[in-house]
Amino acid sequence: MSISIAIVEDEKNYNNALKKVINYQKDMKVVGQFFDGNDALKNLPDLSPNVVMMDIQLQDMLGIEIIEKLKKEMPETHFIMCTSFEDDEKIFNSLKAGAMGYLVKGESMDKILSSIRDVYNGGAPMSFSIARRVLQHFEKKLSEIKGFDELTKREQEILELLSQGFLYKEIADQKCISMDTVKKHVGNIYRKLHVSNKVEAINKFNHFKN
Repeated sequence: MSISIAIVEDEKNYNNALKKVINYQKDMKVVGQFFDGNDALKNLPDLSPNVVMMDIQLQDMLGIEIIEKLKKEMPETHFIMCTSFEDDEKIFNSLKAGAMGYLVKGESMDKILSSIRDVYNGGAPMSFSIARRVLQHFEKKLSEIKGFDELTKREQEILELLSQGFLYKEIADQKCISMDTVKKHVGNIYRKLHVSNKVEAINKFNHFKN
């Protein structure tokens, strides 16, 4: 049985090149070709392809929006982002929306074809540069979580008050402790979170909360 594929890509030459190469494969067939988001949004559910090759930045909307709107309606369909964007926000918004793969335009057709087969068989194909960014992101997250895990309850309370704009003296009064004790706690917070000042500590705290 061949893998059914839809292409959502507003760059006509690239869209047609993908279609030509995919249809040349014995185990694949393009069942839909779309050049704008609205057209894709309207027609993809009826086609229900196995795989959708999705551009991120379409002229009328983001490919991420299409996935968010269609994912529940098309639970069996696997979406692969195929895009020139490599910034963290777009990568993670795509993955959060439900994309199972992320390829950078410029990948060889062999890589694109193997990625389609891979995602169809339950994989999560990514360009090397994207996979590296994802790993770096999670390594950073883990180190942040580890830092917060090491904070005592009192240190967490003090960091919360710092983030709300309280001064050391106000924190000391609120917690019925001396200014020196507050400073000592703050020093421990900096050390455990691997930061060197209050702004960095608060940024990390807010990032962690979100």
